[in-house]
Amino acid sequence: MAAYREVAFPPVDLEVEHRPDGTLVLTPRDPLRIIHRTVPEGLAHQAGQQGDKTHLAERPAPGAPWRSVTFAETKAMADAVSQFLIDQGIAPGRPVMIVSGNSIAHAVMRYGAMGAGVPVCPVSANYALLGAGGGFERLRYVAEMVNPAVIFAEDAAYAPAVKAVAPPDAIVITRSPDAFGRSAHNFDTVVKTPAGAEVAKRIAAIDIDAPTAYMLTSGSTGKPKAVIHTQRMISANLHQGWQVLGKAAGWDDVLLEWLPWSHVSGAFSSMAAAIFGGTFYIDGGKPLPGLFDQTIENLREIPLKYFTNVPAGYAMLADALETDAVLRKTFFEKLQLMLYGGAGLPQPVFDRIQSLAEAETGHHIFMTTGYGATETTSGCMSIYFHSEKVGIGLPMPGLSVKLIPLDGDRYEVRMKGEMVTPGYLGRPDLEDKIRDEDGFYRIGDTASFHDPDDINQGLAFAGRLAEEFKLDTGTFVRGGNVRNELVRVCAPWLADAVICGENLPYVAILAWPSPKALADGRDPAALLAEKIAAYNAGCAGSSERVRRFAILTDPPNAERHEVSDKGSINQEAARRNRRADVERLFAEPPGEGVVVCAPN
Repeated sequence: MAAYREVAFPPVDLEVEHRPDGTLVLTPRDPLRIIHRTVPEGLAHQAGQQGDKTHLAERPAPGAPWRSVTFAETKAMADAVSQFLIDQGIAPGRPVMIVSGNSIAHAVMRYGAMGAGVPVCPVSANYALLGAGGGFERLRYVAEMVNPAVIFAEDAAYAPAVKAVAPPDAIVITRSPDAFGRSAHNFDTVVKTPAGAEVAKRIAAIDIDAPTAYMLTSGSTGKPKAVIHTQRMISANLHQGWQVLGKAAGWDDVLLEWLPWSHVSGAFSSMAAAIFGGTFYIDGGKPLPGLFDQTIENLREIPLKYFTNVPAGYAMLADALETDAVLRKTFFEKLQLMLYGGAGLPQPVFDRIQSLAEAETGHHIFMTTGYGATETTSGCMSIYFHSEKVGIGLPMPGLSVKLIPLDGDRYEVRMKGEMVTPGYLGRPDLEDKIRDEDGFYRIGDTASFHDPDDINQGLAFAGRLAEEFKLDTGTFVRGGNVRNELVRVCAPWLADAVICGENLPYVAILAWPSPKALADGRDPAALLAEKIAAYNAGCAGSSERVRRFAILTDPPNAERHEVSDKGSINQEAARRNRRADVERLFAEPPGEGVVVCAPN
């Protein structure tokens, strides 16, 4: 096996508490070390130390030249926004709601609001751009929940949504004021507001335990909740990542990312670049057909030390790397570390990437993951030790992980540390439910050790408790595990699947074939039937075996909340929206298009 390209990590050094009931508590012995107390302080430091360095860059349109701003320019514009909010009398009780995609202006609004002591609430651009058919239901719900004093909507595309949901007294900031049909402030004018001494005073006086952001959950089990983030949480999370991954992650070097800043993973990287001095290229692409070409174009141009994506993005990247020599050369030229998040990475995708890396460089490239939740600021566990196995890693400094024994070798995962939220906006009723008697946050996931005799090999994800259901026989089905194993075994023909069977006799799936399965006149049903038969051959019982499947011809619908910004499938929403498809799966005789792959 090829050696890994050299990368520096601290040694794994965990204190392990063993409790009489089998519970384990894992805590890194290395204490968390904080450099910058708040994001505005970190940005000010970088502007003072290397003001002329490019901080943010974006393409105004696909293929257009990069437009960039330096740290000094970013800081000056953020201070201008802070002063504008101070002049308007915006108080901490009502946030700035950001209804836009990733952009330089989005970052400036976030840092400006934080500097003024006003919370921000970034909302998925899909809520506005894809929500018209439902009357902007989700965006309206969020607006009523957070009651924004200011709404930032970068351009005219967001005008219909803002008009539909904005509180009557909310101030709108935009680059297209004429499109909003109300008194709106031009962003380009706002960032020219002369900043006075009050801005520096506000930044110095930031209460690190006050809400600084409301980050929305995905709403997979209901309507989204607004998770309170404080500067203490954000700083702890950024610095624990810096402490174990910083020498390899390139947050002080060059980054290129598409992950939405309305989600914690995207927000983490952009703020890490701000406080640790990185140049952040905003990638306009996404791991979706027709959009990933933009990512490939950018990766062919910009060599990176660190790259992050979701598993679906790595699968598409592997396809591109296999056929594009220029991309392979640029992508692997400096690369030291790759990170995946949002879902488990299929082992075949991991193996393909490593095979390509070895062919191009003679080395494997270290691949890690960030594991956490909106409630833990972002990823607070990672793989910071050499491993050939995908997993969720071990806790980083400042975090304690409690593992409650379940069935077999599985544990329920719980977390405690400064990066864990104090709660949800307007939902004090949930306080007791999200924490246990020791103050550990119940994340709702399960995990198992790669090697129970060597904890330092890390943990593997073993499913979400919320995705487990019972068949009508009382047999438990670990839906997340079934989905992950199907995607692994059915590669390269299966893109994703909806796992069905709750209170029904057996497991069946609704399948989205991969683009490769649909190409060149192939028969995706036949290809999947063969792979699912192979999957079933390795199953131990009815809790895993797939009896029937049907192919879905329409893609996951983001407007109906079937797919998150990161590309993961909301299983509950997909089953609910596709009730007729579920019914034909279990009909007797089987409905049209249903393939029977195991006898009843």
